[in-house]
Amino acid sequence: MSMEKGLVKETASGVAPSLKGKDCLSLSAFPLEAIELLTEKAMQLKKQQVAGKECQCLNGKSLAMIFDKPSTRTRISFEVGMKQLGGHTLHLHRDELQLSRGETLQDTARILSGYVDAVLIRTFTHELVAELAEHASIPVINGLTDLHHPCQALADLLTLKEEKGHLKGLKLAYIGDGNNVFHSLLEAAAATGIHLVAAIPKGYDPNETIVQQAVQTAVQTGATISFTRIPEEAVAGADAVYTDVWSSMGQEEEEEKRIQDFQGFQVNEKLMSLADSEALFLHCLPAHRGLEVTAEVMEGPHSVVFQQAENRLHAQKALLAGLLG
Repeated sequence: MSMEKGLVKETASGVAPSLKGKDCLSLSAFPLEAIELLTEKAMQLKKQQVAGKECQCLNGKSLAMIFDKPSTRTRISFEVGMKQLGGHTLHLHRDELQLSRGETLQDTARILSGYVDAVLIRTFTHELVAELAEHASIPVINGLTDLHHPCQALADLLTLKEEKGHLKGLKLAYIGDGNNVFHSLLEAAAATGIHLVAAIPKGYDPNETIVQQAVQTAVQTGATISFTRIPEEAVAGADAVYTDVWSSMGQEEEEEKRIQDFQGFQVNEKLMSLADSEALFLHCLPAHRGLEVTAEVMEGPHSVVFQQAENRLHAQKALLAGLLG
């Protein structure tokens, strides 16, 4: 299933109707207006929850969740989010499915399409998620692949909007690996008019195709995208500073080399002092204190990492409401 671009009108629920029944494989596939609307919907759902108001817009809906990788935030936030919206989830592992005994992904997609209303999958290769979506007649949500982490980026936008009051025109500095988290953050920034400056060490640059797509999007929204090898340049005057682990899941054997290659890319108090005095610190978690970030920054007054983690719940509820509501 593919996401068609097009005009999006806000509904009474605050979600773009053109998202219904579509896939969430990457944010670049979404109409630009839909990303802003999802952020607004997430804020609305969060306020409702704080006020003790229940939204049962997914009553009777079911979400199958397939995990080939460990998960804390993705699994819990989707499971709790579906329940809060009136739906329910089925937690599946490849070893528990006939996939482990040779049933094709195409057949699995068709079978799941007859049982549930959507599928969330967290796996290694993005091609696998794309293949599942191609053969499923229900929405497929990317819970993380080697190329993208769109659900995280939606929570990032929600956090920035809550704290800064707007997205367009913000300067966001990213320090670290040009990985899946960065790819989705890049797409989110380009779509919402954020000025993104990334400091990435040589040899760890992001996917060039994804970068070029984001650059084209930025032309439409007024965003800017730039790169440097010098973290201090990226952070100067930034409204927010974002980092991620230096070694992601599946890269553990590279850890020693990466620690050497990423020397000078740690987010510490000295680096944060170059940002705006009201700058935020963001991290998608889990964090390795003492490597990509110091404990002082993680626990300091600029840090919103746990608010950001909580916002996975609200952003994903907005996404589920948009795709299934």
